Amino acid sequence: MLKAATLEKVLIANRGEIALRILRACKELGIKTVAVYSTADRELMHLSLADETVCIGAAPAAKSYLHIPAIIAAAEVTGATAIHPGYGFLAENADFAEQVERSGFAFIGPKADTIRLMGDKVSAKDAMKKAGVPTVPGSDGPLPEDEETALRIGREVGYPVIIKAAGGGGGRGMRVVYNEEDLIQSAKLTRTEAGAAFGNPMVYLEKFLTNPRHVEVQVLSDGQGNAIHLGDRDCSLQRRHQKVIEEAPAPDIDETARQEVFARCVKACIDIGYRGAGTFEFLYENGAFYFIEMNTRVQVEHPVSEMVTGVDIVKEMLSIAAGNKLSLTQDDIVIRGHALECRINAEDPATFMPSPGKVKHFHAPGGNGVRVDSHLYSGYSVPPNYDSLIGKLITYGGDRDEAMARMRNALDEIVVDGIKTNVPLHRDLTRDPGFCKGGVNIHYLEKKLGMDKH
Repeated sequence: MLKAATLEKVLIANRGEIALRILRACKELGIKTVAVYSTADRELMHLSLADETVCIGAAPAAKSYLHIPAIIAAAEVTGATAIHPGYGFLAENADFAEQVERSGFAFIGPKADTIRLMGDKVSAKDAMKKAGVPTVPGSDGPLPEDEETALRIGREVGYPVIIKAAGGGGGRGMRVVYNEEDLIQSAKLTRTEAGAAFGNPMVYLEKFLTNPRHVEVQVLSDGQGNAIHLGDRDCSLQRRHQKVIEEAPAPDIDETARQEVFARCVKACIDIGYRGAGTFEFLYENGAFYFIEMNTRVQVEHPVSEMVTGVDIVKEMLSIAAGNKLSLTQDDIVIRGHALECRINAEDPATFMPSPGKVKHFHAPGGNGVRVDSHLYSGYSVPPNYDSLIGKLITYGGDRDEAMARMRNALDEIVVDGIKTNVPLHRDLTRDPGFCKGGVNIHYLEKKLGMDKH
């Protein structure tokens, strides 16, 4: 039984399905909860289940979920002892983590210094190289502004290359360069954009992999010298760098390369003193892994790793934040079966435009191996102010084919009336011959949708 005794009361600094997910884990551990919400979110399901609720501001995220003083004040007035940031919003904000701990609360995540280290793509890549994690060939630090040196690096790496903002993320601050003639101008443009968007004009250069897959490794580390991995996930089915369907384990991966990268990720966690749940993201091509970034938080797609390992990642996060050592060793982790996750969004399945509004009727699918992580209920109004994710449909099977068959059934059963959702897209994708075969690359979905530029 996990222990989280020192976390007497946790403030959940998030909304929607992840807030409900955290609340359920807290309740299982006997931890009291504080739910914060904006004026647009009075109908959220987890508010009726929390021990206390606090309105922290107006609908715009900047005035509520991103407003650090309001969240700290809510923790103070309710006597909370810890804050869980979930994902998105302030989850990877080092200043927030620092202010939480400086105010006397436990931050359920890594230390602020670790978030800063991994939040900067250049310092993160350098830290991974030192730990022996394979990285994409590139400029080994910032791309110099000296044109001759930059051109020499481009030639050594080989075209095409990609220029990335060191402080970027979410698919922003990137520019692919296919020949030497365009390098210098592209670097200047990316520096200008990065300075405006992220307050950091630093850019770096990497080899551009033409047909990679997106494979990530889930880790847990207690910051006390113990770390484990929970296997890998394939998140290659993406649109505009946003994941659509995820699965665990990743199909058709070279087993030697897989075990090697697992060991390196665990070593990296110990080397940097990592604390909590984290994810190493890689591009995978021709049997080789290339590190791209580390997410220092719980991932949207964490349920697929939970399904194939039987480990409750959120409860482990809470236990680690309470100062406990990992309750598991690597020998305890056995990957069994296969799991898939479809992200259900309130959006038009053809145009991908957001579709907020009132849910007239919601019916969740069921059956063996079906899990629904969602805050939806009949009569709930999806606000227009936030991300369009309204739920996650997860299926588990003894193998990939069984998990896929169960997903097709679940997608046929789910009912969300009153708003548009991307369920029709998922029904199509789970019957797509290429995806059903397994191992598609990151361009597959955009090519299928007629968006591919490669």
